[in-house]
Amino acid sequence: MIEIFRLGFLTIYFTDIVDITLVSLIFYKLYRTLKGTIAAQIFIGLVIVLMLSFVSQAANLRALSWIFKLISDIWVVAFLILFQPEIRKVLVIVARNPLFRIFVRSYSPEAASIITDAAFELAQRQHGALIIVIKSSGMRSFSETGELLSAKLSKDLLTSIFFPRSSLHDGAVMVKGNVIEAARCTLPLSSTTMVNGESLGMRHRAGLGISEQADVISVIVSEETGSISVAEDGRLIKGLSKDGLKKKLTFVSKKTSDKE
Repeated sequence: MIEIFRLGFLTIYFTDIVDITLVSLIFYKLYRTLKGTIAAQIFIGLVIVLMLSFVSQAANLRALSWIFKLISDIWVVAFLILFQPEIRKVLVIVARNPLFRIFVRSYSPEAASIITDAAFELAQRQHGALIIVIKSSGMRSFSETGELLSAKLSKDLLTSIFFPRSSLHDGAVMVKGNVIEAARCTLPLSSTTMVNGESLGMRHRAGLGISEQADVISVIVSEETGSISVAEDGRLIKGLSKDGLKKKLTFVSKKTSDKE
């Protein structure tokens, strides 16, 4: 190993510098992701306990080390249980990294045209709709909250599902590739209630909420106004034109297909 310098009895190697830098970067990114939430405050407390535990072990204070280790073990378990949404958010950010997306299977470009045509036909009829386009895996838990269909994607089927008298019109439709995986799915609501001074309804909050927690794109048709919105990566774009929606969905399919 390459020795950098000595500090008394302590020898610092190049690998130590790399190790400390990587750990610091991970902790910094975690804090930035959790910043502004209750989890951030507990995260800081956990880091302090871990640092004190390290110092007590280095000083060979056995009793104090045992106490700090016990506390840190309990806090780690509590952190995982209580802050599952924040942890899911961190993992989704990692999954969205271009380095990892090379392993993601794409959905068919034809789906963009089908979803666009269906969305605008529903908008003309002012039938509310929420269509979730899955860009990567890991959505089974959400699909299983509804009715599993595994049906071929088509405009007629989508418009039939969201017909107000249909038993499946409430909730979201999950689309992956050329397949409608499930309908009437229940999604987590976003904590955001207003965008650009406009109040968000339950359908928009659900579409935005799932985009915050998973690698998807949500197509939302307003029942009240017939306008079409898209949510992706926790951001909501309202009032899309037909060409705008089709370009948005086509661009997504091209990005994923280029990585295969």
